[in-house]
Amino acid sequence: MGAILTTGSAMHDGLAILWFLLIAVLILGYFILDGFDLGAGVLYPFVAKKDNEKALVRRAIGPLWDGNEVWLLTGGGALFAAFAPAYATSFSGFYLAIMLVLFGLIFRAVAVEYRDRDTKWKKFWDGAFFIGSFLPALLFGAAVGNCIAGVALVGAGSTAHLAAGLAVGDYVGGFFSLLNPFALLCAIMGLVAFITQGAAWLALKAPVGSEVHQRAVKFRSLFNIIELVVFVLLSAFFLLFVLPTFDGRSGMLFAYVFAGVFILGWIVARLFMNKGNDLMSFLASNLIPIALIGITAASLFPNLIPAAANPEGVVTYFFLPGQDIVADSITIFSAANSQLCLTAMTIITCIGLPLVLVYHVIIYRTFRGRIKEEDLVEY
Repeated sequence: MGAILTTGSAMHDGLAILWFLLIAVLILGYFILDGFDLGAGVLYPFVAKKDNEKALVRRAIGPLWDGNEVWLLTGGGALFAAFAPAYATSFSGFYLAIMLVLFGLIFRAVAVEYRDRDTKWKKFWDGAFFIGSFLPALLFGAAVGNCIAGVALVGAGSTAHLAAGLAVGDYVGGFFSLLNPFALLCAIMGLVAFITQGAAWLALKAPVGSEVHQRAVKFRSLFNIIELVVFVLLSAFFLLFVLPTFDGRSGMLFAYVFAGVFILGWIVARLFMNKGNDLMSFLASNLIPIALIGITAASLFPNLIPAAANPEGVVTYFFLPGQDIVADSITIFSAANSQLCLTAMTIITCIGLPLVLVYHVIIYRTFRGRIKEEDLVEY
């Protein structure tokens, strides 16, 4: 499992590392901001039983979800502009999974807008809101798991695939190869983290003493415990089966540091939950996404899409029978765009990112506080 470490000038390589970190920050922004949106949607049928309770959940995310998704769109655009080969491989290789995510996000958006206007179909829109939140929350984790462990890529020596018209670096594992044990554990980890954030957000926004608040507090406590259990299982699986297959990854020390951040964040969030401090428990729960994205970035570096195929069969449990592909990983250095492009992107980011942050500060400040009865008129 080789890794192409072709480098250019020191300036170019520095910009490539910078954009690797910036894309990680963009994904983190999405995880934190849209994570509680998705989590609230997954909890929607369980915390809200009556129409006014369902309206409260929709109102909790209604003014925010579209702005939160900007981080996902920006992250995808940045990947395309900065590391086009990685974008091409990931978006073409994970095509079905990505389409399921997009359809889920579309269904969720439409459901939020139509649920209170199309009363004849309200059960359908309730289901669409749940499914549209559940699918992305589950599949994002699976995608991250595959990126960490590596995927089946065509290598220069894969003569059969090259003869069939495939190019070096193309993904050839198939959809079901993505549903390997490690990826499924990562999918569960991501889903549980989203649900915990969603429960913490609903506990923060629902009126104290309301049934939605009480249910959200219970789910917050339950999934906080499940979150730790899944993380321990995932870590054990990673150390036993995935880490031995790594080659040429230089950021693993930071992965262990971020694992410590996860434990610290979990303890702090748990303490505030036990004290009934909804605001601080929500803020502390955001240490979990920071830790998970940090572990992901550190485990990948300097790769963007590692090649996991191995002729010795070290990682055969990731693949379907008959696969035996030797390929080089797609690294930040081999996939980075020109220095001019990365420089221009950096300048644009220095201008645009502060504007996005100001927007979020304004919107969250405008809609701060717990939801009141009069806030539910349009939901």
